[in-house]
Amino acid sequence: QVQLVESGGGLVQAGGSLRLSCAASGLTFSKYLMGWFRQAPGKEREFVAAISRAGRNTYYTDSVKGRFTISRDNPKNTVYLQMNSLKPEDTAVYYCAASSKWTMRNMPDEYDYWGQGIQVTVSS
Repeated sequence: QVQLVESGGGLVQAGGSLRLSCAASGLTFSKYLMGWFRQAPGKEREFVAAISRAGRNTYYTDSVKGRFTISRDNPKNTVYLQMNSLKPEDTAVYYCAASSKWTMRNMPDEYDYWGQGIQVTVSS
């Protein structure tokens, strides 16, 4: 079956950096658009970033532009989210997701598979 497994989360001070990884199995990774979402306590799940199948195109929500970078390594079946200049408002559970759609997607219901999520906590 399809599995998406996130790693790399944790506690960091404001201004610090973390790199999240998401290892995929059970699917043809290069045929899926990959995305990162996050969900803070009491809030809805929100889109963070997406990357096209070959990695040529990326798409970010405005609040992370210039601070976060999404990338992928298709031979390793892995997608990454480099997070720099972290702020307390970035604190959330972060999820990676895979979509079989062709164009960039930012809505959760447009993604077919989800990881279990990983906690990122930014202290002030």
